[in-house]
Amino acid sequence: MNILVTGAAGFVGRNLTENLKNIRDGKNRTRPAIVIDEIFEYDLGCRETQLEDWCGRADFVFHLAGVNRPKDPADFMKGNCELTAGLLAGLKKQGNTCPVMFASSLQASLAGRFGVSDYGLSKREAEQLFFDYAAETGAKAYVYRFPNLAGKWARPGYNSAVATFCHQVANDLPVSLNDPAVVLELLFIDDLMEAMYDVLEGHPVRCDYPGPGEVIDGIGYDGLTPCRRADGRFCLAPVTHRVTLGRIVEWLHIFHEQPASLIMPAIPEGSFEKKLYAMYLSYLPAGKAVFDLKMNCDDRGSFTELLKTADHGQFSVNITGPGITKGQHWHNSKWELFIVVSGHGLIRERRIGTDPKTGLPYEPLNFEVSGQKIQAVHMLPGYTHSITNLSETEDLVTLMWASEIFDPDHPDTFYENV
Repeated sequence: MNILVTGAAGFVGRNLTENLKNIRDGKNRTRPAIVIDEIFEYDLGCRETQLEDWCGRADFVFHLAGVNRPKDPADFMKGNCELTAGLLAGLKKQGNTCPVMFASSLQASLAGRFGVSDYGLSKREAEQLFFDYAAETGAKAYVYRFPNLAGKWARPGYNSAVATFCHQVANDLPVSLNDPAVVLELLFIDDLMEAMYDVLEGHPVRCDYPGPGEVIDGIGYDGLTPCRRADGRFCLAPVTHRVTLGRIVEWLHIFHEQPASLIMPAIPEGSFEKKLYAMYLSYLPAGKAVFDLKMNCDDRGSFTELLKTADHGQFSVNITGPGITKGQHWHNSKWELFIVVSGHGLIRERRIGTDPKTGLPYEPLNFEVSGQKIQAVHMLPGYTHSITNLSETEDLVTLMWASEIFDPDHPDTFYENV
């Protein structure tokens, strides 16, 4: 299949074309039904003759090109309607009735907080061009009214408040919020990509937008909320997140502090927080892509905390010098995993107290470990433990995980030789 993408250099266009290339080149194998031969990237600077040629060769068209913030409001119609009319005319001229997808906006509803705007009017008229084209030619037309879009490569200070906030927080700039309680419906770019794969495979999620005050199955609609229908006129990306501006900025500041606190907040799979974190990181300046960690050094080696989690303990790295033994302590409830990644060492553990059968101290457990065969060894609660570097020349490097963040006021760590 040949795919034509208009607006290929824009936020959605860049993400779409690069991800379609991953499918084309076999790097993304999650959508085996999509077989791509060529991707035609149309944007400013491309010749009209080139678009005409691609209109004849395309098997699917993603029409993403449009105008968001022109200097002259009259350019809304030119950029959103005339360009659309030209594209559809090119397809008709070539006799090509391949499926076409159109990226519209919730503002085309002319309802609710958006009201009537030049941008909304131009998108609404472009939608009608697609519907008329489908009725005339029999081509499948997939019209999406996107809410607020977010994700990597969105342009700060342009048409994404979230991109602006990410840029400001990442660069230590002040953030101005007129009303933190304003709720945004966010569609993250990777969720949008999945919806685009669905439409390529021919099974988009269909919907309609019932008018303000309309009640369906006991649900009142406002003109902005989609109602899923198998025969709906519109399509939607099914995964979105509703969140206040204040909450967005609050989370961005939490992410901003992570290099200092080392605390990784809870970011469940599929959550708004996880997607926002990924977006935020894409705006970091080069100098913040790397940060120092505090190494606690002495004549035995060093110990460095790497990462603390909100609910899954912390990670550290321990470097033990040749012939040195570290540890010699035990915990009541905390447990750890020691993973030697370089060097040759001996981990010893002994249960606290005496064996009632013998009246003698319990026999130690001994684990010889090496970076040549990476293993994870549990430091058992109630067992004093140590780690010894068996090499006379090389450091022993151990990755450590503890079940809880170290609390100096309640360390749960008690000295005792193994």
